[in-house]
Amino acid sequence: MNARYSIGIDLGTTNSVVAFCPLDAPDDLQLMKIPQLVQPGQIEARESLPSFLYLPRESEVDSLRTAYNPDPAGGVVGAYARSQAADNPQRVVVAAKSWLCHSSVGRTDAVLPWQSPPEVNKVSAYECTVRFLSHLVAAWNEQHDDAPLREQQVVLTVPASFAPAARELTRQAAVAAGLPETFVLLEEPQAAVYRWLSAQGDDWRQTLHADDVMLVVDVGGGTTDLTLVSVSQKDGELNLERLAVGNHLLLGGDNMDLALAHFASTKFAESGHDLDPWQSVALWHACRDAKEQLLSPDGPEQQTVSVLGRGSSLIGGTISAEIGKAETQQLIVEGFFPKCDAAARPEHNAASGFQDIGLPYEADAAITKHVAAFLAAQSSDESSANVTPTHVLFNGGVFRSETLRTRMLDTLNSWYDDDPVVLGGLDDLDTSVAMGAAYYGFSKQSGGIRIRGGTARSYYVGIETAGLAIPGVPRPLRALCVAARGMEEGTETEVPSEEVGIVVGKPAQFRFFSSAVRSDDQAGSKLDRWSPEEVVEIEPITVHLTSESTSGEAFIPVKFASRITELGMFELWCHSTRGDEKWKMEFNARESAK
Repeated sequence: MNARYSIGIDLGTTNSVVAFCPLDAPDDLQLMKIPQLVQPGQIEARESLPSFLYLPRESEVDSLRTAYNPDPAGGVVGAYARSQAADNPQRVVVAAKSWLCHSSVGRTDAVLPWQSPPEVNKVSAYECTVRFLSHLVAAWNEQHDDAPLREQQVVLTVPASFAPAARELTRQAAVAAGLPETFVLLEEPQAAVYRWLSAQGDDWRQTLHADDVMLVVDVGGGTTDLTLVSVSQKDGELNLERLAVGNHLLLGGDNMDLALAHFASTKFAESGHDLDPWQSVALWHACRDAKEQLLSPDGPEQQTVSVLGRGSSLIGGTISAEIGKAETQQLIVEGFFPKCDAAARPEHNAASGFQDIGLPYEADAAITKHVAAFLAAQSSDESSANVTPTHVLFNGGVFRSETLRTRMLDTLNSWYDDDPVVLGGLDDLDTSVAMGAAYYGFSKQSGGIRIRGGTARSYYVGIETAGLAIPGVPRPLRALCVAARGMEEGTETEVPSEEVGIVVGKPAQFRFFSSAVRSDDQAGSKLDRWSPEEVVEIEPITVHLTSESTSGEAFIPVKFASRITELGMFELWCHSTRGDEKWKMEFNARESAK
């Protein structure tokens, strides 16, 4: 492959962005304009593609047909889809990226839009991802017909906290959409750091010094991602290393929109309009634009939000309510960025024992408390280096609001004797991930500055201990570390341990765990007990393994070998100790193991 460009793709929960630069001119970072349908028969090129999919009625299909989408019956993506979210919420898929990492619901099952009526032809989170990426690929190829995307250096970003299965499913969707097999996955907070590095040039070494620690707080439309990056010095050169990442938090701008919608619904109620569930969802989407307007420095003092009427006298009309700037800021600031001390922790109590199956949004919306818990978890790891942030880098569209940015910074400052230095500006908050990814692609190929760190977590397999059966009591489980935190891409290791039997000839469930804080554990370390705060279970794999060499045996003794691919995927190999057979356990949501 003779690549000419490095292309960075930010597949965002709310918006997707593409940036690129010639591989021989990394300073020439540009955003790709993305043509998309904005109204029937009207296409405009914009700097982002809203990550919304509208599933039209049969009567609408012909009016929505474009060169980019000759078959709109399968869905329309982008600005038009977003505009339909308020009027036709039951036909719009929102937050497909969050559903992609939601293990409780089949990510390749056609269940979206969630809880939509039977007449809507539903799609899967995987299909949505393919559609978004296919649109971006088509836009690139049209604008660069002499340099097709499949032949370029492509970097696709994912949340730092994405589980292995979500990463694997993202990889499959990307290849299906037309990305090259050799594309690279990069964590979004790291991409934001690369964007800052690209803007600084060599001057970054004048800003950061040995033993500095950078906290990246990335609050986007659907998720909050937290990362620590340390600065060290070796042979007179400064090096960057990713120390830790936080848990996957479904907490962001979408939650703020919903909070504003609940507030607005009280105003509708005061004027005699009790909204039904359909109107409530429509109001949620209508509040998205209102929030962005009211939180902007030069925004209006009042904003009108409207939804379609549902009563017999209102069919075809709308009902409206006014929301003020001051009350919106109070609601969002105190609800999502309350002042707290460093010992604060988010609440995890569910309000009810019965809950709808849907996206597992955080029970506590206080982002400041989640940041405090993340920093405390890293500080409690005795083997960790200094994790006190000396610098902070904000990322994500939520921080376009100076009010929210200031509150987060004031809270951080109250925790430390020395205030962290803010890095970066406001211009790139929506585009820095894509631009940083493009710069990383150049840096990876040219041998430029790299953020080291390997895997963000250590991985474990759950092994059922031998013992007498007790009715109703499961046998104790121990955890064997098969990949240490920090294992580098492109490396593999044999796991020292006694032989372990794997079940063959019938379906069996294999359990896996991970830890973001146990940095002392190495491949072969055994845990007989652990706290759920330290070690969390990730989704199990149920698979039917077969063997040609067994004679009716239920178990085959194996040894483990772990591998981190160049793409950053974790693979666990089980090697038979009685022959040449081996089995690969991979976190593949469509084919659980091979």
